[in-house]
Amino acid sequence: MITTDHKSKVDKIWETFWNGGNSNTLSIVEQLTYLIFIKNLDEIETKNELKARRGLPHKSIFGPDQQKFRWKNLKEMNVDDRQNIFANTVDGVFPFIRSLGEEKSVFATHMRNANFGISKPQVLDSVMEQLEHINMDDQDAKGDIYEYMLSKMEGGGTSGQFRTPRHLIKMMVALMKPSLEDIICDPAAGTAGFLVNTKEYIDKHNSITDLDKAREHINKKMFNGMEFDSTMLRIASMNLYLHGVPEPNIHDVDALSKDNTIADAYTLILANPPFKGQIDKDSIAPSLKNITNTSKTELLFLALMLRQLKTGGRCAVIVPDGVLFGAGNAFKSMRKEIVDNHKLDAVISLPSGVFKPYAGVSTAILIFTKTDSGGTDKVWFYDMKADGKSLDDKRNLLVDPEILDSLKFPEGLVEEEKLQLHEKFNIPDILERFPGRNKDSRARTEQSFLVPKKEIEENDWDLSINSYEKLVYEEIEYDSPSKIIEDINKLDVERNQLLKKLEL
Repeated sequence: MITTDHKSKVDKIWETFWNGGNSNTLSIVEQLTYLIFIKNLDEIETKNELKARRGLPHKSIFGPDQQKFRWKNLKEMNVDDRQNIFANTVDGVFPFIRSLGEEKSVFATHMRNANFGISKPQVLDSVMEQLEHINMDDQDAKGDIYEYMLSKMEGGGTSGQFRTPRHLIKMMVALMKPSLEDIICDPAAGTAGFLVNTKEYIDKHNSITDLDKAREHINKKMFNGMEFDSTMLRIASMNLYLHGVPEPNIHDVDALSKDNTIADAYTLILANPPFKGQIDKDSIAPSLKNITNTSKTELLFLALMLRQLKTGGRCAVIVPDGVLFGAGNAFKSMRKEIVDNHKLDAVISLPSGVFKPYAGVSTAILIFTKTDSGGTDKVWFYDMKADGKSLDDKRNLLVDPEILDSLKFPEGLVEEEKLQLHEKFNIPDILERFPGRNKDSRARTEQSFLVPKKEIEENDWDLSINSYEKLVYEEIEYDSPSKIIEDINKLDVERNQLLKKLEL
């Protein structure tokens, strides 16, 4: 959770850009990303130098003639010299950035168009000075600050695209438990939030020895995505590079178009694709039309995920509620496809305020496995009512930041304390119950329960939790009519007595 201090410092940087004549929020985000990227490269190089002194294997980023590009040296230059080295298009900072990564790599391709966009030396000087005073040593703090920067883009999202709250991404990653053998994709990559969080999970849950053994796979094959916005391609590539993935496969392609021919390639997909979009039917890949005949992006992305997964591959995807109960043929056929021809594992209903202040749309997480041969027996439903933040436009934190970040309750709590926290934060309960979901014996009056496939089929493949949960109505006892009349008469007597006193 970003602190008030960090937020105010980012706001001040934003003000510096605006006062310097740059009011384009996407451009500001891109230029700030470059500066943070350069600053982080220097931090990584400092760690490399420490490894060198200890005799440990390492790979230097900056050569002898490139030391002037290091943040620690750039910040010591005078204003005009620094501006010149940033603006130099032949042998300046940006040609150096574009040279990172292997020749002809995807990273190098996306960075080819990276250009310096701060025209005033005083603006660059002020922004660098302010970045120096923002502590981004902690990776989570860095992520919070970066997420807050991205939140400043107009409207919070376009064409139904909304940034996924970081704690929800972490929950989805934790539910899917990615391994070193996985090949992971986000077909609506954006800034690569899902992929970055997956990398952090992989690093945390594997030994250094195992990570080193899988280094080639991690660096070049494990992380994949699709994005057609050139700025987002660069931001996503830099984001992954800074998280230890030097050659991520972020493809420059409209994922739903004919140009995207990738199929049977991935073992895990994590995504929050655009909601309620429409695309030209002529541009849709024919293989997607074979699964669902529609131009609605929320359905086409589901079809795409089924196509791109290997048999046995898993998927966790956020969908708008309309996908769960839409009455149109395309909606029904898509639900039938997942439930009948593959294995639908879970439907986790999310609170309607999780995307505020940008949207109040109701959503859910679908978790399924591609089988091509069915396998759905029972589907686990969970009604998440609280995600740890208020569900209004302010989205204030309701639990300790450490609890939100760890997705766990502190150890040593008594049952009553857990219940009180659960009222505000359901994620720990979801993570605890999900592995044993097939044995969930709770009644349909509880937050989670199982529904047999046959019942879903008989209910027109409806996947909304409201169609299966049972509400508990509290019985209220009222006084008898004679008692109510007696009470009214008493009130009348008291009222008349007070009126007489006022008349005196």
